[in-house]
Amino acid sequence: MRIAIYSRGLESEQSEGLKILLSEFSHYNIEPVIYQDFFNQFYSSIDLTHTYSTFNRPEDLDEIDFIISLGGDGTLLDTITFIGGRKIPILGINYGRLGFLASIGRDEIHTALEALAKRTFVLDQRSLLHLDANMPLFDGCCYALNEFTIHKKDTSPMIKIHTYLNGEFLNTYWADGLIVATPTGSTGYSLSCNGPIVFPDSASFVITPVSPHNLNIRPLVVPDNSIISFEIEGRTDGFLCTLDSRREIASKEVLLAIRKEVFNINLIRLNENNFLQTLRNKLSWGLDKRN
Repeated sequence: MRIAIYSRGLESEQSEGLKILLSEFSHYNIEPVIYQDFFNQFYSSIDLTHTYSTFNRPEDLDEIDFIISLGGDGTLLDTITFIGGRKIPILGINYGRLGFLASIGRDEIHTALEALAKRTFVLDQRSLLHLDANMPLFDGCCYALNEFTIHKKDTSPMIKIHTYLNGEFLNTYWADGLIVATPTGSTGYSLSCNGPIVFPDSASFVITPVSPHNLNIRPLVVPDNSIISFEIEGRTDGFLCTLDSRREIASKEVLLAIRKEVFNINLIRLNENNFLQTLRNKLSWGLDKRN
């Protein structure tokens, strides 16, 4: 079995957890393949008794069984840019703060590796969105697990976002920006802008304005077989366009459209974890703090 490890980097005090992880790999006779930049960060500070393979590009993962993301949710979103349509299951071990997607704690490393070795895990299929544009954006990696956003630049005035649903005019948003979130992304940026929480298998997009000028504008849930397209007006030449944690500056002449991506991402969870437990544990869902 070959398992890739991706991380942006760990703090020095977290190196012990990495040692435990590599020890578990050895115990289960798993061959690790480590992201090259991450390997360069820690190889001199950890006593390595084996020679490890590394990867740099998505093409290096063609013979990988699983990939482990070490970090927070942002690290897991980065990991997805390497996976694409390869259907490699992702295990997120949380070294960050909230850990909504990377929900497996550092104290669960042994349990998680045992589940991988014995195939006693559950795969959650998560849908993605895809961005189409009439100009090159995001180096061809035009998909996102959480959300796509249009946002004004810095302190520039609000922008006008003419929005169409399957070619029919929906609304013009006078706002700082607009979010199109997947069900997975409904607990992220969209939620902080008063968007609804929707279940991962709900087959929908959530359209949420950011600081709208018209206060009667509310978030909208639409089927994910819809095509949502945009035309932008503003007093500046460009605006910010993001896919998850990646961003580009686009000119206001660009035409943008969002649709459901043709492939899904598989997130690994342990049998005892589910979406409702994550809501309760991570968002204090229903917690009574009066006592």
